[in-house]
Amino acid sequence: MLRDLPVPLSRRQVESIVEAQDAPIALWSGAVSSGKTIASLIAFLIRLTVTPDHGLVVIVGRTLQTIERNILDPLQSTHLFGPIAKHVIHTNGANTARILGRTVHLVGASDARAEGRIRGATIALAYVDEATLLPQAFWMMLLSRLRVGDQSRLMATTNPDGPFHWLRRDFLLKSAHVGLVNWHFTLDDNPSLDPGFVARLKAQYHGLWYRRFILGEWCLAQGAVYDMWDEDRHVVDLLPYMRRWLAVGIDYGTVNPFSAVLLGLAEDQHLYVVSEYRYSSADSFRQLTDAEYSQGVRQWLANVRRPGESGNTRGVQPEWIFVDPSAASFMNQLWTERVPNIAPAINDVLDGIRSVGVALGSGLLRVHRSCAGLLGELPGYAWDERAAERGDDKPLKVDDHSADALRYAVHSTAHEWRGLIDYAKAA
Repeated sequence: MLRDLPVPLSRRQVESIVEAQDAPIALWSGAVSSGKTIASLIAFLIRLTVTPDHGLVVIVGRTLQTIERNILDPLQSTHLFGPIAKHVIHTNGANTARILGRTVHLVGASDARAEGRIRGATIALAYVDEATLLPQAFWMMLLSRLRVGDQSRLMATTNPDGPFHWLRRDFLLKSAHVGLVNWHFTLDDNPSLDPGFVARLKAQYHGLWYRRFILGEWCLAQGAVYDMWDEDRHVVDLLPYMRRWLAVGIDYGTVNPFSAVLLGLAEDQHLYVVSEYRYSSADSFRQLTDAEYSQGVRQWLANVRRPGESGNTRGVQPEWIFVDPSAASFMNQLWTERVPNIAPAINDVLDGIRSVGVALGSGLLRVHRSCAGLLGELPGYAWDERAAERGDDKPLKVDDHSADALRYAVHSTAHEWRGLIDYAKAA
């Protein structure tokens, strides 16, 4: 099978493929794009050819869509798997596939309830994509279903997480006792990577994610969330002409401050936080209603000065206004008043932080000095170390209102600006 593959393999990859055949639990971990997925899939295909018929074969991922994207699409690529690819048959949306003539069940495991999908099953071979994203209860149930004696195998890949994650604590650190064999991969273990791609990849990750996804460390979320923040680099006094008014991000607060930031795309192909609206009931000794907040936001946007235009031109119409999705009553108020382009923000906290980190780290994102609330929060926006010690990556919920508004605007428009990053300069 290895001779039929069109992609080169490193010695590390070949060793892991061979050794995995005898390991009850085989885990490939390390940096992104380090070759661990291709090695694990080859090991899976080889094992599939000798797996007993009296047990199920399953592929597990966070969702069916991630299984299709991360596992089945590569398996069906002739560029990666050559003639083997034609023996991988799957219809998008179906929860089974035919691989090398064998029925393979596809199981999404996004929460603990997913364990019911395999309860009672007898599994001979399981492949898990991104094991750290699975609930621990599902993983434990999966292990209990490997009931074809010493013929059962579990193969899994993962990027590192925090040092207190259950996978590291209960399995990696106890590998000899639980029958786990682990191979740690770095970018140097993938011989097919172009040096330019490696440079771009390194430029895409910063701070915590650079250590985990590029260096492959199981490291604690600690210190500043945006440790790349540099006032000299990121804060500007003068703004260029804005080619597009991309979005407003709004973090809703009644007792806590209400914050909105305006994100523009300038003629110099950079993102700018042009202006900020912020209201603190604690400072003003008065809470505002949804209608008053709506009026405040609309008046603020009507009075934003448009840089680079003749005279003292004011007033902007953002393409989107992304609102904290938990602020349903405020969104209803905006819809009632027929404020256009309202949408709930994408509120995936870690992915959102990563998007802001990419924009800041690459130098794409800059903030005007007038945005006092945001500038006051970003340097002190920090990880919750107590949560990290419990295995959770969470920022401290202190002085984060403008930071959250920024995250809503930047992450919800990531598809619009990621292509603007010059990774060669950012590296």
